[in-house]
Amino acid sequence: MKTQRSGGLSKRLVGLCMLHLYTLLASLGRIWRSGLGALMTVSVIAIALALPSVFLLTIENLEGATRSGRSLGEITVFARDALNETALAALATELESIDSVQSVRAMTADQALSEFSELSGFSDALDALQDNPLPAVVIVSPQPASFEAAKMHQLIEQIEQHGDVDFAQYDLDWMLRLAAIVRVVGRGIEVVGVLFALAVLLVVGNTIRLDILNRREEIMVSKLIGATDAFVRRPFLYTGFWYGLLGGALAWVLLLIAFVLLSGPVAELASSYGESFELAGAGLMYGVQLILVSALLGWLGSGLAVRRHLREIEPT
Repeated sequence: MKTQRSGGLSKRLVGLCMLHLYTLLASLGRIWRSGLGALMTVSVIAIALALPSVFLLTIENLEGATRSGRSLGEITVFARDALNETALAALATELESIDSVQSVRAMTADQALSEFSELSGFSDALDALQDNPLPAVVIVSPQPASFEAAKMHQLIEQIEQHGDVDFAQYDLDWMLRLAAIVRVVGRGIEVVGVLFALAVLLVVGNTIRLDILNRREEIMVSKLIGATDAFVRRPFLYTGFWYGLLGGALAWVLLLIAFVLLSGPVAELASSYGESFELAGAGLMYGVQLILVSALLGWLGSGLAVRRHLREIEPT
């Protein structure tokens, strides 16, 4: 008896799964047959998702540049004039032993002049100088966890206490202002992202609403012959799911194209400052998350539309 019940339950589950699969594929086929109208809906969803995603990824790249960018986070330590190369190397070794220091790079006075001449573009004017006006320097790169006002002040004070150090230079106020601007812009992008997500809900909901109205007679006939609300609702839910899924996939493709186009100019800009920086674009995990969120938004948008309009269609 139990075996028969379990067998009947298994058949019902298999039948239910097959029904959902059929409805899922049938909904995709209906979207495909819609042609240009469906393409426009998917494109609107993709643009609504791609715009805030581009801004969000840009902010994340900017935050990464401020945290790990060499010139942005470096402390320039000016050694005393009488320091020779041996003493300079010893100074660099001592500074590197500080816990909050990630790495150091020592430069003699001649090396500092050569690098300044190369980066500034004033090589002809500098060649006319009889004496080298620049001292030896040590470029200190702090640990990423030290990019805070209190920690950076403490590190600079610790460096300047060394007897062979003249002074240390770091534009901390500029870094703090940049970090504050990045946080404000990031919060604004989050708000814009929420608004665009609501826009996706409205776009999908309006599309499903029009689909319900166009199939009004079909829905009435289905209810007349005994179709349940769940049966009638299911194709519209899957249609919204497909709109969201396809829109998210297209948005990911747009993001990949955008960052491919931007990677070259960004690399050239970074190289002009003596840096090497690569954009962190929309990788596989980001794309999967974007598609899943978009599919969920499509499902929710269609669910709201179905719940609102399907109750108004009843056979008389």
